[in-house]
Amino acid sequence: MPDAVHQSEYGPVLGVAVPQANTTVEPEMQTLLGARHTLLTARMVCRSVDSRERLLDYFETLGATAAQFDVAPLQALGFACTGSSYLVGAGREAERLALLTATCGYPVLSAAQAILQALQTLGARRIALLSPYPGWLSEAGLAYWKAAGLTVTAKAGLPSVLLDTRNIYKLTTPAVQSLLAALDTTGCDAVLMSGTGMPSLRSMAAHSLPMPVLSSNLCLAWAMQCAVQPDRSATTQLHDMLAPNADWRGRL
Repeated sequence: MPDAVHQSEYGPVLGVAVPQANTTVEPEMQTLLGARHTLLTARMVCRSVDSRERLLDYFETLGATAAQFDVAPLQALGFACTGSSYLVGAGREAERLALLTATCGYPVLSAAQAILQALQTLGARRIALLSPYPGWLSEAGLAYWKAAGLTVTAKAGLPSVLLDTRNIYKLTTPAVQSLLAALDTTGCDAVLMSGTGMPSLRSMAAHSLPMPVLSSNLCLAWAMQCAVQPDRSATTQLHDMLAPNADWRGRL
């Protein structure tokens, strides 16, 4: 972790690796983290028109993406692409990110890992899943969560004919709220809104469900915040972020 004298004047420096066309991660992360952190982003770029190839390339070239930050005093780097994690699987994901953590000298963590940590912190094993992806990627996501020991009680998402994963960036809050309203939450411990490109904060702020509602970006912001505030309980930080009076709701 960078020496304190080299930290930014504007708080701990957090890096985020963002898919090239994603327009959601930066504004949601800044809203969630607030002005007490310096947020830097690097674009993950791939020329392929094939969604699967793009997602795999983002994962395989994450080291080169991290190198874009040069000597910036990052204290954590978040990989903001759940789709890539679904395709490579949790084992390969953990191995690769552990190697990058050792190489970079700061924690490198993924949104998918952050989601699992958040669910574990909440004691949630049964989830209702909002998965706004084409069918093949939704199935990969379902397999990822089941392999982690979770029970998916219900799922909702986009029509399978929408084959390009970049369609998630076209979603608006009314569309997300409609998808959320159609999700059967009976018997679940938590609702998961998967996908860093899906606008989620306004839907999360407006919901009236009795169980916690998590999103990829909220979990990743929480995990990175925990990485730079190890003296504060991770459980307390998560509950603070999910509270009705959470600071980010005012910023939103």
